[in-house]
Amino acid sequence: MCSRDDLEVERGRAALVDGEQVALFLLADGSIRALDNHDPYSGANVISRGIVGSRAGRPTVASPMFKQVFDLRSGTCVDPQGGEHLRLRVWSVREEAGALFLQAGGAR
Repeated sequence: MCSRDDLEVERGRAALVDGEQVALFLLADGSIRALDNHDPYSGANVISRGIVGSRAGRPTVASPMFKQVFDLRSGTCVDPQGGEHLRLRVWSVREEAGALFLQAGGAR
């Protein structure tokens, strides 16, 4: 289990959920986003170490490996750096009394 207090604004954290690595992000607006931590372009579990930003008003994270940029809401790669458009699975986040609960969803 993870709590909101374990997260820092616009700094990723990795968590292990049912044997899968998840990258969690607390955004400046107070929302929490969760995506697969596995970067489909490099094969490394590094998305939680990416740089948070925005593109056209959408919150994003740039992979620290090859710099592909992913939409934190949909998992869609918005800048594939010349590669094919891959996406990260999105996890829904539910908060109860400060504790965060995740459920896998979205597309891979």
